[in-house]
Amino acid sequence: MTGVQGRDWRPRYLQLAEELRAKIVSGELAPGTLMPSETELADTSGLSRTSVRNAIRQLREWGLVRAEQGRGTYVRAPRQRVRRRNTERYQWEKDRVLLDEDERLKTGATEHDTGLTVDDLKFHAEYSRVEADAEMAAALQVEPGTSLLRRVYWTSSRHENAPLTVSYSYLPYDLVAANPDLLDAGKEPWPGGTQHQLHTLGIELDRIDDEIRARPPSPDEAELLDIDPGVSVLTVRKTSTDTTGRVVEVADVVMPGDRTELVYSHKLQRWKT
Repeated sequence: MTGVQGRDWRPRYLQLAEELRAKIVSGELAPGTLMPSETELADTSGLSRTSVRNAIRQLREWGLVRAEQGRGTYVRAPRQRVRRRNTERYQWEKDRVLLDEDERLKTGATEHDTGLTVDDLKFHAEYSRVEADAEMAAALQVEPGTSLLRRVYWTSSRHENAPLTVSYSYLPYDLVAANPDLLDAGKEPWPGGTQHQLHTLGIELDRIDDEIRARPPSPDEAELLDIDPGVSVLTVRKTSTDTTGRVVEVADVVMPGDRTELVYSHKLQRWKT
């Protein structure tokens, strides 16, 4: 270590974390490398053990290292990142609805977000019938107790165990039941996704509204998504409304904050001159 610069405006632990990150990104500290111990880092950087511990915690929150009980802290292999351009993504999905099945089978939304291919991915789907609680009833504009189809999806890279995202989708059951194929999780992954599924019911979407929040993961989410302590999740509440103004789906998408980017682009109208 070259030592942390005392006159840098950043906290000293963060200076150390940035120096270690540069070594990881450059490959000087390769994936699988055992990080120096807290004592070694304290000696070489001139910082206290507390500052060193904070620097290592920062590296964990950046997703660059992971602690293994009783073994030490290791440099992580780069995680698969997800870059969701939702503004163009939803129109891309809508345009695909009208393609033939062979074309729809070639790629999907996850491939669009990651650059991976169909063969790179593992897909999981669970379906169940539930009653709408007060919160979901309000979101779907139905009465509490209304029967809903609840779908849980996750997709992971074949090179990683942790899912890239987890999605919880809710649709009015009676609406979906008009096409029995839509009640069968064994039909997933469906070529063309939810928009094509709705198309089989004669439904065209008019708009999709996203509400984005950041929060700590639940214990189950942290385990499933392999999230280190201190890393938040990003959640998108996605509400799909058809051309008659009816809400036809509400989905909560949960994404690990250390490897997800949400990108929005909005064309602005020019001032009249």
